Amino acid sequence: MNSSQYSSFILTGYSNIGELKYLYFIIITMLYISILFSNTLFVVVICLERSLHKPMYLFLCSLFVNDLFGSIALFPALMTNLISDDHSVSTVHCFLQIFCIYSYANIEFVNVAVMSYDRYLAICYPLQYTILMTPKNVCVLVFLIWLCMFLHMFINVSLTVRLEFCGNVIDKLFCDNYLVVKLACSASDAAVNNIYGLLSYYFIVAVLFFTIVFCYTAILTICLKSSIATRKKALSTCTPHLASLLNFTFGCFLTVIQSRFDRPMNNVPIEVKTILSVYFGICQPLFNPYCVWSQDV
Repeated sequence: MNSSQYSSFILTGYSNIGELKYLYFIIITMLYISILFSNTLFVVVICLERSLHKPMYLFLCSLFVNDLFGSIALFPALMTNLISDDHSVSTVHCFLQIFCIYSYANIEFVNVAVMSYDRYLAICYPLQYTILMTPKNVCVLVFLIWLCMFLHMFINVSLTVRLEFCGNVIDKLFCDNYLVVKLACSASDAAVNNIYGLLSYYFIVAVLFFTIVFCYTAILTICLKSSIATRKKALSTCTPHLASLLNFTFGCFLTVIQSRFDRPMNNVPIEVKTILSVYFGICQPLFNPYCVWSQDV
């Protein structure tokens, strides 16, 4: 038995929604329109206004584009499954959704970490900032972020596609790579996926976490030694960015808990679990335009 014998996967996360599906559909549609409008507006403004072609705005543009990318990967399928009685998804679409959603999450995290490094250079080394963070260098850095994360997820999904599956039921609202790998017939074949996933994600998270902590520790040290005016300016620049980072980390944490640890979520109402499972893909694209944009860059 191999993956080609299953033409689809079944998403059971919709089974307990019942008659509330129409209410959820209306809410999700309104949120999706809001995300598309706000993020697209800011991307257009940054691209057309030459005075905004500065490092932080270019990173913000990458962030907004990624939010659009992640929303398109999640919302249309979510809306379709909400109002449909058939909650199956083709294997091709399932793997494509895994690639897009995980790429979105990785790019978001890396992008936010790089933005913390940008703030570190701007506040701690203002004289060298314009030399190091030229628009050209920023564009190259953004391109490398997207390219590396796409390659990372291509390898990840390729390892999943090769597996032989003994089931096709996924207890979630969307295709989750970890839950798909759990359906593998052979534990030894799945071990390759688990080892690659753990090593790559621990490495990525460790590097990004170290970068963020180092940058903000240095920024805080500079703030404590500076004047009140300088301190307020630095805090007004970094606070929205930190809020965005914490919001996204919280959303990803909820998703990991639901996918990998069933026991902590046993006593949580099904309606709450449903909302929390897509928190990272809904709240972050809504949060960024209204939070990150308020930075004093």
